[in-house]
Amino acid sequence: MIAFVSGTVAALAPDAAVVEVGGVGMAVQCTPNTLSTLRVGRTARLATSLVVREDSLTLYGFADDDERQTFELLQTASGVGPRLAQAMLAVHAPDTLRRAVATADEKALTAVPGIGKKGAQKLLLELKDRLGAPVGTATAASPVVAGWRDQLHAALIGLGYATREADEAVAAVTPQAEAAGGTPQVGALLKAALQTLNRAR
Repeated sequence: MIAFVSGTVAALAPDAAVVEVGGVGMAVQCTPNTLSTLRVGRTARLATSLVVREDSLTLYGFADDDERQTFELLQTASGVGPRLAQAMLAVHAPDTLRRAVATADEKALTAVPGIGKKGAQKLLLELKDRLGAPVGTATAASPVVAGWRDQLHAALIGLGYATREADEAVAAVTPQAEAAGGTPQVGALLKAALQTLNRAR
């Protein structure tokens, strides 16, 4: 198993990064939150999980070991594959997921694209004794929620867009973010922002 990769960030895409390790470019699937912390040309260290399928080997990358461990634990629930587990982490931090499961918060899970009410109920039952108790305070996620503009802006700059383009894209998706209420999904906003930039070019 590849526990982590460390090297220079060679390229960034909306859902992945290429990290050069010993002269080899490793493609690593990441959430928008993780991607927003990376910059082309700078050194990065990502905790990783290798998912092996009959027809593919896919490396998933995370900001820290807690994210990676949560990613792997989520997949122990029936019906949860790596893509859905990654989507859950794109919307919620590990501790927010632990709190949602501990408090049986269906609404938090249905905020994840691909999870409906019945799926959320099933996940709450299956994950109850697997994820463990939250380790942070109830307000731990507040700075992330408040900083969605900064996260989105940083992700766009990291993908190579000019500051002016990033500013315009953030402004374009602000109504969508405000309509989402208290917890805008940075991943969904990044996709929407990229669509507006592609139309403008």
